[in-house]
Amino acid sequence: MPLGRPSHRHHRTHSSKHRKRERVRAESLALDAESTDDTTTTSHDTPSQRVQFILGTEEDEEHVAHDLFTELDEICVKDGKDAEWKETARWLKFEEDVEDGGERWSKPYVATLSLHSLFELRSCIINGTVLLDMRADCIEEIADMVLDHQEAAHELDDSVRVKVREALLKRHHHQSDKRRSNLLPMVKSLTDSDLRLTLSLSLSLSLSSSSSSSLFLSFYISVDTHFMKKIPTGAEASNVLVGELDFLERPIVAFVRLSPAVLLTGLTEVPIPTRFMFILLGPDGKAQQYHEIGRSMATIMTDEIFHDVAYKAKNRSDLLAGIDEFLDQVTVLPPGEWDPSIRIEPPKSVPSQEKRKMPGVPNGTVVPVEVDIHGEHHGPELQRTGRLFGGLILDVKRKAPFYLSDFKDGLSLQCVASFLFLYCACMSPVITFGGLLGEATEGRISAIESLFGASMTGVAYSLFAGQPLTILGSTGPVLVFEKILFKFCKDYDLSYLSLRTCIGLWTAFLCLILVATDASSLVCYITRFTEEAFAALICLIFIYEALEKLVHLGELYPINKHSDLDKLTLTYCKCVEPDNPSNKTLIMWSERNITASAVPWSNLTVKECLDFHGHFVGTACGHHGPYTPDVLFWSSILFFSTFFLSTFLKQFKTSRYFPTRVRSMISDFAVFLTIVFMVLIDYAIGVPSQKLQVPSKFKPTRDDRGWVINPIGRNPWWTVLAAAIPALLCTILIFMDQQITAVIINRKEHKLLKGCGYHLDLLMVGVMLAVCSVMGLPWFVAATVLSISHVNSLKLESESAAPGEQPRFLGIREQRLTGLLIFLLMGCSVLMTGALQFIPMPVLYGVFLYMGVSSLKGIQFFDRLKLFGMPAKHQPDFIYLRHVPLRKVHLFTLVQLTCLVLLWIIKTSPAAIIFPMMVLALVFIRKLLDFCFTKRELSYLDDLMPESKKKKLDDATKKAEEVRGVYADGLSIETRVCVCLFLMTLTEEMTRAQWRSLWRAANHYIHLKHQTLGNTLCYLPQAFSLSLF
Repeated sequence: MPLGRPSHRHHRTHSSKHRKRERVRAESLALDAESTDDTTTTSHDTPSQRVQFILGTEEDEEHVAHDLFTELDEICVKDGKDAEWKETARWLKFEEDVEDGGERWSKPYVATLSLHSLFELRSCIINGTVLLDMRADCIEEIADMVLDHQEAAHELDDSVRVKVREALLKRHHHQSDKRRSNLLPMVKSLTDSDLRLTLSLSLSLSLSSSSSSSLFLSFYISVDTHFMKKIPTGAEASNVLVGELDFLERPIVAFVRLSPAVLLTGLTEVPIPTRFMFILLGPDGKAQQYHEIGRSMATIMTDEIFHDVAYKAKNRSDLLAGIDEFLDQVTVLPPGEWDPSIRIEPPKSVPSQEKRKMPGVPNGTVVPVEVDIHGEHHGPELQRTGRLFGGLILDVKRKAPFYLSDFKDGLSLQCVASFLFLYCACMSPVITFGGLLGEATEGRISAIESLFGASMTGVAYSLFAGQPLTILGSTGPVLVFEKILFKFCKDYDLSYLSLRTCIGLWTAFLCLILVATDASSLVCYITRFTEEAFAALICLIFIYEALEKLVHLGELYPINKHSDLDKLTLTYCKCVEPDNPSNKTLIMWSERNITASAVPWSNLTVKECLDFHGHFVGTACGHHGPYTPDVLFWSSILFFSTFFLSTFLKQFKTSRYFPTRVRSMISDFAVFLTIVFMVLIDYAIGVPSQKLQVPSKFKPTRDDRGWVINPIGRNPWWTVLAAAIPALLCTILIFMDQQITAVIINRKEHKLLKGCGYHLDLLMVGVMLAVCSVMGLPWFVAATVLSISHVNSLKLESESAAPGEQPRFLGIREQRLTGLLIFLLMGCSVLMTGALQFIPMPVLYGVFLYMGVSSLKGIQFFDRLKLFGMPAKHQPDFIYLRHVPLRKVHLFTLVQLTCLVLLWIIKTSPAAIIFPMMVLALVFIRKLLDFCFTKRELSYLDDLMPESKKKKLDDATKKAEEVRGVYADGLSIETRVCVCLFLMTLTEEMTRAQWRSLWRAANHYIHLKHQTLGNTLCYLPQAFSLSLF
């Protein structure tokens, strides 16, 4: 029962008779509350159980918990001097103090409290006034309520009452007032006018009168808008007022909860309504003691559990139970083993407090937090429908409502940064792949075809795919397949482009069959074991190839390792006729009608000498030409500088320099800014480093081919049918590359909200593969590292983070615009040759290294790999280390490492054509691990394999609904528990999601009528409790 009354809405002077009547009523209410407290306490032995009971009560509109901003104001009235309330500290999540100089706020830090002050706070709640759900419109009414109760308890006389009331109503001076007084009015009006007007109008509409609206508007004109952005929407205020008054003989303590919350003008630093108020005024000489009690009250209000208790408390004992439960969780540090003056930095991640809400746990017992890793690995997107194109139809229905928002959500500065970064990152591999393919196919498919194919395929995929966050690119196995196919055609005098077209059309047809039969549902068997092995391989390939290309520059620009500095003036290098020309050289001379004796060898340039297959002689020459150490070393500087600068700028968001918006912008544009900076430095230095070569004309590389290829050409008719055999292997390659990358992108930790479309993705890849085959263009499929980099560049974090709190990861900005612009601009690159030719290739190689290294973050395999070199005491607190023996963790890692090494060997060997088959074999290797590890161990090390018996799961769900109906009939607790145990024996293959459904059905009715069921379940077998939780 509330201890207050709603009759004090308009204060007027009370007569002594009226006060006496109120005093008698207050005493009777206090007796009723104490009797209620005694009854409730006996039914709940510990504060923890009491708090769990309080938090388990149903919420009403007036007791819904909001985020809290807490402010500590202090006052000191001595010798009748005029004084005012001064803000000394504030809490949004962590404590911030006004420094001794009074000029600035301290850094946010974790509040450290003395145990003595917490016990004194508890005594204040016991002996002070507690007013819950009071109605008031202003600070004057609140002061009168508090003083009326103090006077009713014979703790205050009339003369002191007037002075205390004057003290409570004194002006509040906030820390931001001094800072605002130094700002130029013109600057303030220009920067804050829009936000001030919007917020003030929205909040003033909730005020009851025009006069209060004008007061609020005048108050908000001086609000710190920067700090206001950090306060969550809908937050309420908790004001803590402490101080010493020289005319008091005994303390005045009051805890007030208003209902509803009221905006009290001038009381709080920011214009948000006040819900709670704690008042502690005492005699002179104990200012520090009052200050520590006020800090304790403010800190405990920021505690997640007590915060909820304060909103739901019905009487004094509920508040005391919340304080006692908080004291149970407090850790005490010995005074001689640490320095209390040290401010503890806020942690990067705050542990969940859900364990404190769990029923049936002995008071003070540490409860291990189970991470939700047992849930289903994949959502409904991969469930087989049992009808033709059923999965595809569901994908279209799932994605269609978000199609317009996919473009609207792309209108962000972060998307611009992502687009610029990935355009530069995608251009180089596409051109490089085209160059390598041109060498392998004698120019039949080269750089211009690669650019055109990538642009066309990427645009179509970005417009119509189910998961537009995936970036398409070329892959190594495709290049190996093209090389083998071209060699086969050359050996048997077949048309390469025609046979390739047939294979591509067969592959597209097979992909269509896979889409029609919902074959993508098999992706559910690809667990983290396979994902990480594949992703780690691709990341390592990116790193290896970036370093390999840098080493290759050492061959193009050699250095003299045996130089004699004293003889540098005698060095020379010239081109001469080869003494023993090779057969290849003689054939080239014959084809070009070159006579060796007629060539002026000594006057040839380096490029001409290489073109005529001449030899370099001299002390300043290497096998490939003159020594050019400046180019090699400058390329190395560009390479590593690009990597380290990109990494540094990407992490700039967490630095201490510049405002948050500037840091965030620098972090978003990190790679693009690095590329621009390196291009400018390279241009200013002038060292002739290797540059990006882009085709300048849009036409096929060879004149003997067009943009449409005949599938038969000069080949025999039977090649059309025979092409189905290599197409089968190509289909496996496309399917595995595409779907493993899609699984990695669609991971649940990315918090994607718009769903995915495995079937629609595969359909688009198949359609564009057919188009590219007919046009004689390269094939493109999902590129793992580029896709991961795309997702990482679009991460969303909370903007209203409390001071000192790390921004929370909210998800990914899901949109189609970045991919669309990347590939549109790639197609226009032929028109931008003049600008792109200034980009040094070592800079792009450095970007490759950055993407490979950054994509390794978050791969659990590498975390487990580092455990081999760590002593147990230095190992991180990973969840799987708590529940799985270390030897089993090492065994799992060794199996995964062996698979990775085998994949690497096959990928780099002539047998690379069977690479997709080996990736497929990882699924079966993972299945064999079921014989070496228990399901519980695999649930922590890897996602559980999906169960094939869907019928049992459906039956389990039906049984859960039946259980809900049985409970409505009012069976006893013992009967219900037995029903749960019986159903458990029937559904032993249920996943954790089904267990939750069953458990909630069983507990729904029980929890309302028998709060002690949690204690009963503690005596159930351990296996039963583990399977439930």
